[in-house]
Amino acid sequence: MEHNTTSRRSFLTLAGLAPLAVWGLSACGTSGPGSTDGGAGSASMWSLTGAPGETIRKSSIDAYNKVNADNQIKLTFFQNDAFKTKIKTAIGAGEAPTMIYGWGGGGLKTYAEANQVVDLTDWLAENPKVKDRLFPSAFGAATVDGKIYALPNETVAPIIFFYNKELFTKAGAQPPKTWDELMALTKTFNDLGIAPISLGGQSRWTSMMWLEFMFDRLGGPEVFNDVFAAKENAWSNPAALEALTKIQDLVSANGFIKGFSSITADSNADQALLYTGKAAMMLHGAWTYGGMKSDGANFVQDGKLGWFDFPTFDGGKGDPKNTVGNPGQYMSISAKATEEEQASAKKYFAEGMLSDTEVTAWIESGAVPIVSGIEDQLAATDDKDFLGYVYTTAKNAPNFQQSWDQALSPTAAEALLNNIDQLFTKSITPEQFAKNMNATLGK
Repeated sequence: MEHNTTSRRSFLTLAGLAPLAVWGLSACGTSGPGSTDGGAGSASMWSLTGAPGETIRKSSIDAYNKVNADNQIKLTFFQNDAFKTKIKTAIGAGEAPTMIYGWGGGGLKTYAEANQVVDLTDWLAENPKVKDRLFPSAFGAATVDGKIYALPNETVAPIIFFYNKELFTKAGAQPPKTWDELMALTKTFNDLGIAPISLGGQSRWTSMMWLEFMFDRLGGPEVFNDVFAAKENAWSNPAALEALTKIQDLVSANGFIKGFSSITADSNADQALLYTGKAAMMLHGAWTYGGMKSDGANFVQDGKLGWFDFPTFDGGKGDPKNTVGNPGQYMSISAKATEEEQASAKKYFAEGMLSDTEVTAWIESGAVPIVSGIEDQLAATDDKDFLGYVYTTAKNAPNFQQSWDQALSPTAAEALLNNIDQLFTKSITPEQFAKNMNATLGK
């Protein structure tokens, strides 16, 4: 099987740079090598260059157009840099493509409030088969004020707690189920001269993943939901302050590898620390599995990589089945599109998107599509254990919290990452973090 080694950078490269972030795409015109001629062109879609998504999306559109002569989709690919300028200009000028590929969250909220994307709530209610086959957990980032403004699609990437089985065997340890057990393991591994946890702290968003889980485990989804809703002093929620305090406790206990603030995730240095035995654990995205398999000298193939659910807290209010990360990708319909174009887009949503062929292609790329009922297909792969875990985690999550730097506005997201960096280096207190972030609410 060919494995997708896509990094989070390629997942989120536009987050915080354009109001509605997308994967990344090649500035081509409406015809030529970067586009698929859609004949009548009754609807348009912008999508991304780069394997495997480009090939899969083109094949999906080609198959759809072949059997829908009167409802053609015109597909254009863009690279990241060209797209960042083009999407902002196009939407602002009312000249967006019919279908806008994005990441939901704060960007989608901006467009929904400006009436620039179509409310799909009633249409999905009238077409339950479209919605019911997708993971329920994927719709959170597509929802603004109780209404759905985007259709989740493609693949899911929750954050996973990985561990090195060899090192755990050496330590006579088991994966921690509670925070207290995790704290105890920091001493166990430090005493053995092994870093308990790998962290690419220079990248900042890697540290953010810890807080995403901790806020939820301690206080439940409402803690960050209040932040997203810009509720006054939301960052000062007692559960939030407890999480901020406990992460500094972990830093003080030397839970993270020495020098973590100078280690980058983009270079995959944090992954290497895990598979070379320098660190025992790592909290990271599901997308790192492919990288560790290809670069880890049979670390994955020999069964040395393990994974477990994020630990619970004594008295915590969050459901242990909740998860965080990237619940999917999202496709919205431009409110400026004609009724005919909107109807064509909805027809593709219902009949072309995530077809059986497309689902198979995503699985063969080493990813987990956000479609229910694919257990048997995943079980037939070389990586059935991991893909099955990702599938079950995402499908059954009562709440799937979208990555905070996607969910928030670009301004708030940058402030968040800066303050997280200072929190982890203990240059600010939890109270200062909360005060600084409270000042960004609604911005």
